[in-house]
This record gives sequence, structure tokens and C-alpha cells, in this order.
Amino acid sequence: MARIKIDLPEKFSFSTNIPVRITDVNYGGHVGNDTVLSIIHEARMQFLKSYGYEEMEFEGVGMIMSDVGIEFRNELFYGDVVTAFVMIKEFSKVSFDIYYRLEKDTADKKTIVAIAKTGMVCYDYEKKKIMPVPDRAVKNLRVPGHG
Repeated sequence: MARIKIDLPEKFSFSTNIPVRITDVNYGGHVGNDTVLSIIHEARMQFLKSYGYEEMEFEGVGMIMSDVGIEFRNELFYGDVVTAFVMIKEFSKVSFDIYYRLEKDTADKKTIVAIAKTGMVCYDYEKKKIMPVPDRAVKNLRVPGHG
């Protein structure tokens, strides 16, 4: 069976810590796949906020997720703190990709919990129309040597 393979950037421009709550734990006693997606969403929101943006206010347009890929690597449990690294890469005319590396500290080492990529499309919610990525946003978010 084919597996998703995500090629992460070498460097990330942002990181944040997100604690695992008791409500994040499923019947298996660990964090479920749906919660990992929620953690990625929270990391994206904090990343955008660090640049003064929101998903609904991105230099005059909104954004909408067009796709997501997640490689699950290790379990998360109640009390773990996830360090989420975030980086935008690969801008096109109307979209861009956001990459994520989720880690936790275990036994004096960093353990990768999951890696992910979300495809984001710029969108006008009032007109229900795909819009170009604003030039100013590209300039503000582009990190030299990345995308």
C-alpha cells in the first residue's frame, strides 16, 4: 500500500508549544488522529497571528484548506507538550503549502510525533471565489531560500 511521504523543509521559521488536554485523549488512551489535525490548526493560527494575520484576514482575502497530509510517527498522551514547528513554502498564484513538524520531549530527547502539510488556497468568502495570494503576504512570509 502506498504511504504519504512529506518532504519537510530543513528549517522552520516559527515554533509554539501546545499542551495535550485530557479532552484530547481518545478511547485508546492516547491522542487521536482528529486531535492531531486540531493541533496542526492551532499551530497554523498561532503562526499566522505572529505575522499579524488570521485565516479570514490575510491581506484582504481569506484562506481555505484544500488538502492535508499527515504522517503519524509516535503517540501523544495527556500531559505531553507538543512543540509545533511551522513553515510556509511553495507559493503559487492562488495557494501555498504550510509544513509542520510536531515533537515532544521524551527521556531527554526530542521525538517526532507527526509531520504534516496543508495546502491553503486564498479565498473570498463573500464572492465564493478563489483569489490570488496577496503579494504583500508573500513578501512578509517568504523566508530566504525557502519557496
